[in-house]
Amino acid sequence: MAYRLRQEAVNASHLLFPPRARKGKQQGLPLPDGAAVAAKLRNTAYAAEVERLADLVLAHRFPLLGAEIETGAEINWRKDYLHGVETAPAYFARMPYLDFTRCGDHKVVWELNRHQHLVLLAQAGLLTGRAEYLGEICAGLQSWIEQNPYPMGINWASALEVALRALSWLWVDHLVGKQLPQQVRAQFHDRLYIHGVHLASNLSMYFAPNTHLLGEAVALHALGVFFGECAWSGQGAAILEREVARQVRDDGAYFEQSTYYHVYALDMLLFHAILQPQPDAYRERLRRMAHFLHAVAGPQREIPFIGDDDGGRFFHPYGKHAQYGRATLAACAAYGVGEDVTYHAEDLHPIAAWWLGVVEGGNRAGRKSELFPDSGFAVLMDGVTQCVVDAGPFGPFRAGHTHASKLSFTLCRGGEWLLSDPGTYTYVADATLRNRFRGTAMHNTVRIGGLDQAEPGGPFAWNSRPEVKVTAWETTASGESIQAECRYRGFRHVRQIVWEKPSRMVITDEIEGPAGMHELEQFWHAGPNAQVISGREFSLGAGARLTLDGEAEMSEAGEFGWRSPAFAAKVPAPVIRRVRRATLPVRFEARISLTE
Repeated sequence: MAYRLRQEAVNASHLLFPPRARKGKQQGLPLPDGAAVAAKLRNTAYAAEVERLADLVLAHRFPLLGAEIETGAEINWRKDYLHGVETAPAYFARMPYLDFTRCGDHKVVWELNRHQHLVLLAQAGLLTGRAEYLGEICAGLQSWIEQNPYPMGINWASALEVALRALSWLWVDHLVGKQLPQQVRAQFHDRLYIHGVHLASNLSMYFAPNTHLLGEAVALHALGVFFGECAWSGQGAAILEREVARQVRDDGAYFEQSTYYHVYALDMLLFHAILQPQPDAYRERLRRMAHFLHAVAGPQREIPFIGDDDGGRFFHPYGKHAQYGRATLAACAAYGVGEDVTYHAEDLHPIAAWWLGVVEGGNRAGRKSELFPDSGFAVLMDGVTQCVVDAGPFGPFRAGHTHASKLSFTLCRGGEWLLSDPGTYTYVADATLRNRFRGTAMHNTVRIGGLDQAEPGGPFAWNSRPEVKVTAWETTASGESIQAECRYRGFRHVRQIVWEKPSRMVITDEIEGPAGMHELEQFWHAGPNAQVISGREFSLGAGARLTLDGEAEMSEAGEFGWRSPAFAAKVPAPVIRRVRRATLPVRFEARISLTE
């Protein structure tokens, strides 16, 4: 309470007496020369893609999240273009940004206002020499400053969004700052300093002490270095040194139980380490995070969307979202904390080239079955086949980015998803779909009585969370087995997965609970090539066949037949649903045959 009172007092003083930018010489960040990096990347597939995307931005067609947003000639920076909702420039602390009816989808608004497309334009300008990219940067900065006076409007409402925009502006200055007209550069430097003032007063110490706090601290440190504000840089660095130990589990997994947010957090922590050398303990945390990411990404080098996927990215938010981890792993290897990861030369171009100046290299690392005991994730491997089991607890606080997906698993073979996690789709645009996509029925597990494993408590909270733990794990040359249990609402669900390598997986579910009749539903969210063989047999693709011990139906669309490949996008997808009404205890058995 004392912290929040001080925070509100400072914000009120800024409203009455707007802060002024610090005068003096700005300092460059310790990053590679952008022109030199661009010279190395010319004539690569990455450079061609950057130019293609930059041309879309010139036309004001922005590839954001899972959509393309077209704004027209004049950009309204406070408008949700997907839903047509615009907000007024009211005092930032009064903005009800979680209220969709009043503000639209804040994620759509904020994603554009992160200004990562300005960094893309700067990169494209260096790669091609085309002057129109610089002109668009100037126009974008000036129109944004005009429409978003400090501290008014939705674009000041989230400290993380202020931080990510500030980092984009720092990158623009680093890459093409000297090419900007002096008046434009001076104006955006003044407003950039105000971003630092706002951040220093509004860090998410208690509201969202997760990736929000990490991103804010990274930006505050970088702004402190840039402006010579030792208090900012010192505060940001101290927060990150503390949070890397708190937010990263000992097994290397990010504590919010989300594979996508794991990539977010690793990118943030790695970038800070590049700006300021870190002690061995910090680097060891990065090494463990890289190892975990390499494991869950598997031979297909794509993360399963376990937990929330918000569609954004710390740097270069373009391309296939499930493959973002490729560039992260390559950057970890280039920095020296990813010795045991697989990456290709082209993976270096989106991140490592600009952060470290490394554009060439590659590594092919081995993979093995592994249990990550603190997070409860298990990775079962056999050649090009990978199974990832979610058998860990809900995340901390109110578990806002965890899904009710416990004891679910994904299965991928030869790059083809046979059983997948459907993703996230939305946070606030549709409350029903928010709860559906993160609910138990949208995952490859068992739902009891039509109820999720926890009770939704708003778009970023769960009530009555279950107790989940791994009770047995064994790995041998001939196969693996894992057993875990999930206790909730008086029920006990025990799942065992036995993989008799290479050709058969046996999955058993045992459910115990209160007396009386209960409806039990077993869900299998299949890949795009799934087909019905009979009422009990289904082809999953890639030579895999699912056999159940009871009748089931496969459908697409409807209530549960959907997949979200990126935030704000959803497509129909096959789902196999088996329903049984019975008294407890009940036992299900399923077999997955894996043939050539």
